[in-house]
Amino acid sequence: MLSAEIPAWLRWAFIAAAAAAFYFLGKLDGAMQAGQAHTDYVIAQATHAVAVSRAQQHVVVRTEIEYRDRIKTVYVRGEEIEKLVPVYVTRDDDRRFGVNAGFVRSYNAAWRGEPAGAADDADREPAGIPLSDVAEADAHNATACHAWREQALGWREFYAGLKAVMK
Repeated sequence: MLSAEIPAWLRWAFIAAAAAAFYFLGKLDGAMQAGQAHTDYVIAQATHAVAVSRAQQHVVVRTEIEYRDRIKTVYVRGEEIEKLVPVYVTRDDDRRFGVNAGFVRSYNAAWRGEPAGAADDADREPAGIPLSDVAEADAHNATACHAWREQALGWREFYAGLKAVMK
């Protein structure tokens, strides 16, 4: 049987099958290489995302710690200033120097953000508010403004830090 001749069509079928097998193995290898390239790309993206996330976390923690301490210091100093108001504005000063109604109208208008309106004779009357209360309120408001300033600076630094991390 070994000496039997193989028909030509069978030889050509075998050659075509072998060529098709080599072709599809090549395609499979190309697909595997493309799949590996995609996997490498996804791994690189994930590695980059983790690095950016860690850097952002560092910016968040650093900014929060720095500005939380600054804001806490602002409030502590403000409380100290408020406690010292009776030293600078005594009861005798409260009796000697009065706050008139016009001052109260102007002060309230400033915090509302609207004009106080036309002045009249009633604005010259005493408001019955001790000068020390005005000083305490002003110290408290100034403390809040300083705290807001520190928060705004913190947000600005936080944003700049995040922008730097993303570059």
